[in-house]
Amino acid sequence: MDDVMVRERYELSKERLGVIMLEETVKEPYRDYFRKTAEFLLMLDEVQELVRNRDWESADILMLAEENRKLYEDILPEQYETSYGNPAYAQKMLGETFGSFLSALYSEMRSGIVYAYEGQMEYLSILNELFIEIYNCFEEEPEYQAVRDIFYWYANDYCEVFAADRIMDQIDPDRTFAVDIICRSDLSDLKYLYRYGEYISDNEIETAKYIADLPEETIQKMADVYTEGFRKGFVLGNKDLSKKTTVNIRFKLGFERVVKQAVANFEAMGLRPTIYRAGASVLTRRGVSRNGYFGRIPNQQYDYDHKDDQALFMDKHYVERRLEVMKTVYEQNKELAAGFAGPAVMEVFGEIPFAPQKKEEALTLTKKQEEMLLSFDGKAGQITNTYIPGDERSFTIISWPVPEIGEKFEEIFGEVIRINTLDSDLYSKVQQTMIDALDEGESVHILGSGKNRTDLTVQLYRLQDPQKETIFENCVADVNIPVGEVFTSPVLRGTSGVLHVSRVYLNGLQYRDLEIRFQDGMISGYGCGNFEDEKACRDCVKENILFNHETLPLGEFAIGTNTTAYVAGRRFGIEDKYPILIAEKTGPHFAVGDTCYSYSEDTKVYNPDGKEIVARDNEVSILRKENPEQAYMHCHTDITIPYDELGAITVIRKDGSEIPLLKDGRFVLPGTEILNEPLDCR
Repeated sequence: MDDVMVRERYELSKERLGVIMLEETVKEPYRDYFRKTAEFLLMLDEVQELVRNRDWESADILMLAEENRKLYEDILPEQYETSYGNPAYAQKMLGETFGSFLSALYSEMRSGIVYAYEGQMEYLSILNELFIEIYNCFEEEPEYQAVRDIFYWYANDYCEVFAADRIMDQIDPDRTFAVDIICRSDLSDLKYLYRYGEYISDNEIETAKYIADLPEETIQKMADVYTEGFRKGFVLGNKDLSKKTTVNIRFKLGFERVVKQAVANFEAMGLRPTIYRAGASVLTRRGVSRNGYFGRIPNQQYDYDHKDDQALFMDKHYVERRLEVMKTVYEQNKELAAGFAGPAVMEVFGEIPFAPQKKEEALTLTKKQEEMLLSFDGKAGQITNTYIPGDERSFTIISWPVPEIGEKFEEIFGEVIRINTLDSDLYSKVQQTMIDALDEGESVHILGSGKNRTDLTVQLYRLQDPQKETIFENCVADVNIPVGEVFTSPVLRGTSGVLHVSRVYLNGLQYRDLEIRFQDGMISGYGCGNFEDEKACRDCVKENILFNHETLPLGEFAIGTNTTAYVAGRRFGIEDKYPILIAEKTGPHFAVGDTCYSYSEDTKVYNPDGKEIVARDNEVSILRKENPEQAYMHCHTDITIPYDELGAITVIRKDGSEIPLLKDGRFVLPGTEILNEPLDCR
């Protein structure tokens, strides 16, 4: 849209907001809501002007911190009980008919914070106009369907703008908002953190301070293991990196010095970075997960309360419109899409685990909407795979602790650097010994100990040529850092039993007494101990582990071998804060959802011993040959049993004889005893 037209639209909407602040045409209880929200939108106008004209070098960091807190204070935990962002409070003050709707509208208005920092005047105009149109309805006696229709058409009309920009942010390296901050700022001056518009807490400040003081060789080491893992993913996956031109970097604010070095490393490989923000609008975010860069999450309960705000517009028409936009944008930018190599993700851990409160006042998806969303995921995955083929892209993930982990943060950080850079060659040899034993089996029996109720039999792929083929991948430090696991795609038929873990942290949420039951490789039941109400427990698991699927297959069975990480977790008392990336290496783990080879099952991959890893499919993923929409779940969640809850892992041969791998939490297979050394040094 022409800049002059955008400016004109924006100024008109801003003028109207000023009038709303003075009018009394809307009756109570709604008048206070609309005035406060209008006041917030006008504050964003002030922020936009400040950001545009600010001399960042001379700005006062205390003033920047105060501005940042002012933008986010209304939804911070200490204010949240009386915030319109809280659906429970909104419904209490505004009534059952409109409370939840107006809370969702307020949440959408808050997405304007990041648009103000990016100078996205068109986006701010769109938000202002949505708010004004709904305000106009409330000047008389509104009908719920009428105001909901306004939000519905906002989503349908503007998904072309929001969804298209979201795709371009992923594949177009000329979109450099974050790259410019990272590569052109003085990273020793922590004022740069406030240039993003994300919420900045002590965690991000202390992280950036710590990273700024690390020796250059340490920064280089951290960046090298990250970028080299990405490169190795292409080599071991038998994929051609030379055809690629871009890599997507995802990280948590505070690690910019490492990211800056990673950018240089990737550019040496011929890859330019795309660094996009985690979705802010209901049109670009999904549930509570955040893909992209982000600062501190101001309030995880607020995120949880608004995870299903798509309920206001999710229907067949919207899904078809969104898919049409996706296809058009990819088709118009097919060369950029073809050059996309995949994501390089830098996760963090150590923040206080979050256990959500389920609120009846929050919007929820209907069963039909859940089905539509799952259908959308399947079709969107197919479109993406057409333009960015899965067998031509890769990824890498690494994780670092943040100061909130505790007083021993610096010592823990040093230990994690050691864990992330362990000797891959040593692990490769030990893991190959384990794989040789696993290749003899038809199934594996996993048994818990003590209060752990796990009793699960996993069926294995049947080898046709054991001299040239293998069932398990020998996973060293490439796409999943750190080193330390062997994994396979199980045969579903005959894979049955109970998986139980006393405490685990998954997708940002903590679960207690998580139990999942399998029948022929498919989830047949589940629950947890998070809530007193059993239904609330099942709903929590379904929403956040099954992602609203009725069932999921067991997509991966693995045995973690990184006892060094396990012992470090116990020594520092941080095992419950480990991200799954590290936790999955500290015991056997089981992933529900897609296999590790989704969208690249037909690409041959080999272990270091030269054998082809042939267990890349299961009975669900093979459906891709006839019905791709049914083959992929678009989720993959690893659940780990720690060694101290493990009774035994035993390989069962065809004749019924057994090969013990682990017993009472220790490795007992000859040739793997070296893995017990960290356990013995506790």
